[in-house]
Amino acid sequence: MAREGRGEGTVASLPPDLASPSPQHLSPGTYDPALILETRELSLRFGGATIVDDVSFGVPEGLFVSIIGPNGAGKTSLFNLISGLYRPSSGHVLLRGRDITALPPFARVRQGLGRSFQLTTIFPGIPTLENAHLAAQAGGSGNFAFWRSAAANRAARERAAWALETVGLRGRERVLAGSLAHGDKRKLELALLICTEPAVLLLDEPTAGVSAEEVPVMLDVIRRIRQVEGKTILMVEHKMDVVHDLSDRVAVLANGALVAYDEPDAVMADPFVRSAYLGVA
Repeated sequence: MAREGRGEGTVASLPPDLASPSPQHLSPGTYDPALILETRELSLRFGGATIVDDVSFGVPEGLFVSIIGPNGAGKTSLFNLISGLYRPSSGHVLLRGRDITALPPFARVRQGLGRSFQLTTIFPGIPTLENAHLAAQAGGSGNFAFWRSAAANRAARERAAWALETVGLRGRERVLAGSLAHGDKRKLELALLICTEPAVLLLDEPTAGVSAEEVPVMLDVIRRIRQVEGKTILMVEHKMDVVHDLSDRVAVLANGALVAYDEPDAVMADPFVRSAYLGVA
C-alpha cells in the first residue's frame, strides 16, 4: 500500500537534477520498460492551494486501474495533468518511458493517449458514423488533407464502423448524434476514443448520468474494448461496485495525494481508506 503521496515502489525516485519538466533531462535508464504510463512527483498548485500533491505511480501495460477518492480529491485534475490540459507545477508524466510533460494534448493523442470526459463530447448535428469517421481520420496519419488517398479514407471508414459495432451502436450509423439517448451518447464517445487507436485510455466517470439499467451495458462495452483491443485503461469512477468489478488495481486520492495503490480487495480492506473514503470503520 502507498502512503503520504508516494507510490507503491514501482516508480523509481526522481533524481535531484530533474526538477524542471523538460524532456531532454530524462535518460532511458530511469524508467521501468514494463510500465506504459508513469507519473513522477506530479503536483498542481493554484495560488496557495495544492490540487495534486506529489503523486507518483506506474501502470503496467494492459492493466485496468481505477482512481477513486472523495469529491475534491484531485482525480479529474490528475487526468488533466496526464492528458495535457493542465501544465504541472512540478513533476513528470511518462508514456512508454518518454517524458511527455511538455507536450500539448493533441501531441499526446498522437503518442497514444486517449481521454474521455465527464460531459459527453460529440458532434450532435451529424450522424454517428460521421462522428466516428472524423475521429478515425484525426487519429490517422493523413488527417484531413484533401489529397488523402482512397485507401486511407476506406481504412478510416472501416475503423469507424468497427468502433460503432464494438460499443453496440450498429444500426444507428445514420442517426444524428444529438438524437441519441444519453447512454448511447456515452457509447458514441467511447467509439470516438477507440477510433484514434490509443494505447492508454483515460475514462473520466464513463457511467456519469447513465441510468441504472444502462450501467451494466456500459460496463460490458468497456470490458469489450479492453478484451478486443487489449488496452491499458485508467478510470475515474464513484460507483464502488463498478470499480471492484473492473479493476486490476485501485489508486486512492485524498486531498490531492496518493494514499493507496493496490489490488481492489486490499484497498477496500485498508483501514485508512475505509475510514476516510468509504466512511466505515
